[in-house]
Amino acid sequence: MSQLSKVKHSREQWKHKATQRGDQHRYQRKQIARLTAERNRATQALKAAQARLRQLESQPQERVALPKVEVVLLALQLFCVARIGFRAVSRVLSLLAWALGIKKAPCPQTIINWVMRLSIVRIEAARSRKGLPLSQAPFTNGLIWMIDLSIGLGTGKMLAVLACDAHSHHLTPGALSLDRVHCIGVSVADAWTGDTIAELLGRLIAQMGRPAAYLKDGGSDLHKAVALLGEQELASPCIDDISHAVAGMLKRIYHDHPNWVTFLSACGRVSGKLKHTLLACLAPPNVQTKARFMNVHRLFTWADRLLKLSPAGGAKSGSTLAKLRACLDQLPACKALITRFRGDASALLACQKILKTNGLSHDTLAQCQPLIDTMPSTTLRLEFNAYLAFELETAKTLGLDHVGLPISSDAIESLFGVAKQHGVGQTQDAARIALRLPAFCGLPTREEAEQVLQVSVARQQKMTGQVISLSKQRRQVLGNPERLESLHTTQGVPHVELIPSPKNRSNDQNIVQISNSYEERLGPHVRVAYPRPADKSLGPLVSRLSGVN
Repeated sequence: MSQLSKVKHSREQWKHKATQRGDQHRYQRKQIARLTAERNRATQALKAAQARLRQLESQPQERVALPKVEVVLLALQLFCVARIGFRAVSRVLSLLAWALGIKKAPCPQTIINWVMRLSIVRIEAARSRKGLPLSQAPFTNGLIWMIDLSIGLGTGKMLAVLACDAHSHHLTPGALSLDRVHCIGVSVADAWTGDTIAELLGRLIAQMGRPAAYLKDGGSDLHKAVALLGEQELASPCIDDISHAVAGMLKRIYHDHPNWVTFLSACGRVSGKLKHTLLACLAPPNVQTKARFMNVHRLFTWADRLLKLSPAGGAKSGSTLAKLRACLDQLPACKALITRFRGDASALLACQKILKTNGLSHDTLAQCQPLIDTMPSTTLRLEFNAYLAFELETAKTLGLDHVGLPISSDAIESLFGVAKQHGVGQTQDAARIALRLPAFCGLPTREEAEQVLQVSVARQQKMTGQVISLSKQRRQVLGNPERLESLHTTQGVPHVELIPSPKNRSNDQNIVQISNSYEERLGPHVRVAYPRPADKSLGPLVSRLSGVN
């Protein structure tokens, strides 16, 4: 290669390298400029955001207000479901106001008004409440009505009517509770008789139709009321509550036992000896004297477990066992009664648990039979079998013998218990309690909360304004002795009544007489005839059950 060629080749290489370096430098300058611009923009945005944040932090934050219907629903759930008092509901909402967006928490009186209006809404909605159709009882509303009476302070006595679907155990497994029943009527009167109860039930039937059955305790007034409705061609089968029926059986068998009084007296003396001592933890449970046989099994369970703490053999003087034996009084002499009663009661309680949870059917009766066979009292075993057989015939009449017939009225007993203790204060006013009974049945919904807001003050006053308040009378009289005589004067409607009212009907008192005899379609009703037992102690039960429609 000549010298000139070498120079040209070297020049070309230099140009190529210079061009590459120039391109690389220009690319780097562009990237640096781009990154610098992005950094400057990000820095400016950060400074602007920080300035805006400082501005927002310096200003008071505005809360997003919670809709009033949500506040009403929350308050009703706290009272009816969580079961805290009116003042407690107001305090809870005050504490959570900032977090929930509540501008102003409602006061206790506002919550009381909401609960009252919820009762009004539910009573008015009861008119259209129906159960699943019953093929063997087509002229009924498919509901089972629970009926019971309860007392409160003052001159009033409450009558409540709850409704549950006859297919409750099929639709929702488990025992009936307050969230699965609906209050369709409540009334307070000075006294209730069979005639007055029948009159109220007749008005309910005029609005809602005839129920599939009545579920009640063994009260004579309730039984007479159902019989009077039967004379008016409005009869429905009666179901005796299993808890009351079992308590009556135990009373008939054990009340006249030679050691019964001895056992109860010994329990009282043992309680006095154990209290305020080192052995106070072994004191017997409290059992109410009224309707004692409803829960007297707790006393026998305690006595049996207490006697097991004292095995046979000697005890060292001054020992805890010796002190315990000194407190047992005559309980060891009643051991035979305790063992026998526990054998009967444990089997009955196990059967009640099965029947209350799943209803009475052929399957549940088969589950109970082995338990019944273990009962040591033959008379009690026969009587309980007769009771279940009679109620199973009622289930067959309604077509529920394979589904499960509701046989427990614990829901209405629970309703009275909750209403007397929750939100009433020291004065258990029967009228005020009655006004809140419908609110405790079922779970509050948003739709009901909206309807509560639509209830006007005038509408509420029309139904509750004339009710005499014992708390108000108490404040007026205790602070002003000269007003004592004012208690004798009438200050408005003395008692309250909440039942579905007629809608656009002027002849609401006229009840269409629909006979419940439809032999042409389904054949005659099955009437149960119990075989007369040899034991004479079963005579009253059989005669009572045989007379129930």
